[in-house]
Amino acid sequence: MPAEARLQAIVHGRVQGVSFRYYTQRRARELALTGYVRNLWDGTVKVVAEGQKPALEELLAFLRVGPRGAFVTQVDTQWPVPTNEFDRFEVRY
Repeated sequence: MPAEARLQAIVHGRVQGVSFRYYTQRRARELALTGYVRNLWDGTVKVVAEGQKPALEELLAFLRVGPRGAFVTQVDTQWPVPTNEFDRFEVRY
């Protein structure tokens, strides 16, 4: 099924070195989303996910809190048109 929506998010705070990517990937897969999560050079985490809008909203709610050990201060979001370019959700390096 083609993706209904696309979420692009930059997560700020203490989000590297706390398994943020691992737990984001796990949650995204539970929600049947595709895309990726990656650490950026400035200490933030970038998430690009596609799927059904309610599932993306659930992922966004997770990103606003993060896993234990994380401290999220801000999440910048964009909702561009989905491209359906992904076949799974992965951690990128």
